[in-house]
Amino acid sequence: MEQVDCVVIGAGVVGLAVAREMALQGRDTILLEREGSFGTISSARNSEVIHAGIYYPKDSLKAKLCVEGNRLLYEYCRTHQVGTQAYGKLIVADESQINDLQAILYKAQNNGVPEIKMITGEEAKILEPKLTCSAAILSESTGIVDSHGFMLSLLGGFEDAGGMIAYHSPLMSAKPIGKDAEGGFELEIGGSDGMKIKTKIFINCAGMSAPAIAQKIEGLEKNQIPKAYFAKGNYFSLSGKSPFSHLIYPIPEPGGLGVHLTLDMAGQAKFGPDVEWLDVEREEQIDYTVDTKRGEGFYAAVRKYWPELKDNSLQPDYSGVRAKIVPPNTPAGDFCFNTPQDHGLQGLYNLYGFESPGLTSSIAIARYLEGKIKNSL
Repeated sequence: MEQVDCVVIGAGVVGLAVAREMALQGRDTILLEREGSFGTISSARNSEVIHAGIYYPKDSLKAKLCVEGNRLLYEYCRTHQVGTQAYGKLIVADESQINDLQAILYKAQNNGVPEIKMITGEEAKILEPKLTCSAAILSESTGIVDSHGFMLSLLGGFEDAGGMIAYHSPLMSAKPIGKDAEGGFELEIGGSDGMKIKTKIFINCAGMSAPAIAQKIEGLEKNQIPKAYFAKGNYFSLSGKSPFSHLIYPIPEPGGLGVHLTLDMAGQAKFGPDVEWLDVEREEQIDYTVDTKRGEGFYAAVRKYWPELKDNSLQPDYSGVRAKIVPPNTPAGDFCFNTPQDHGLQGLYNLYGFESPGLTSSIAIARYLEGKIKNSL
């Protein structure tokens, strides 16, 4: 039976960052991925936005790790030749939303977000002549990252540090060895080559599937495993050239940040994601097809800040699903690190609810987790 120091489940952007960090710390690490390639699920279905840390409650993990992660991500991409575009972002408000906008700015300042300020509607119009708003927040550290290039680079760094990735390798079961897993875990891996692995450290970074993976771990109390909720986000692309050079966001809505305009690395515009709560229990039941009828709501939302949006100029593009652990109509959840202090099984770390800003925060998440592991050894 193969024996290693660490096994990480899930080769999305967070799993890749975590696995790389484990290998850089000198641990013999295997990264297991059930699909045939890395980053094919949530990490391939998002806006690729480098968030600044604006919206999250003060002292939350999302606030702390996003602000730190923004700096670390730009730094990493600069030194590893990964593409970014620091377009900057405008959060726009009409006259009735000025108080909401000021509350967002106050929250951002409390979180230590750099390069952020309130500007008037006139100043916003100088930056973006096609924009209609009464006031806006300008966040200059918001941008876009080539997420596939970033993940490819993380994987290369992981392998260079001695790590190994195994595709088509779903976890079937995990069994603690000894009292409170003092001897580590024995993992049974499916796939055509099926294998068993013994590991001292077992990290569940399976994104939307993290709660389902946790159900396969013997000895983990069920009250330690949150219920998964699936909130789909649909994207529509804009035909023709974008009239904007910044990302444009409205005031946030429950479950998401409103139908916003983002730009890709080439400057092409897309709108989304919206929030469509899915009535499904398992990830396998998700249908990623974008319903063209949802575009009707997009036109109404976008015309609040871009009245000149023409009919029939939006095409259904793609969708993604957020890894939520809180139900609809409740405050947004925080990142959840479920550690031995919580469940009592030595060496087991479950990461739940790592939706946005998981991409931005990924390097900071990996370092934060490493700190928790060191403290428990």
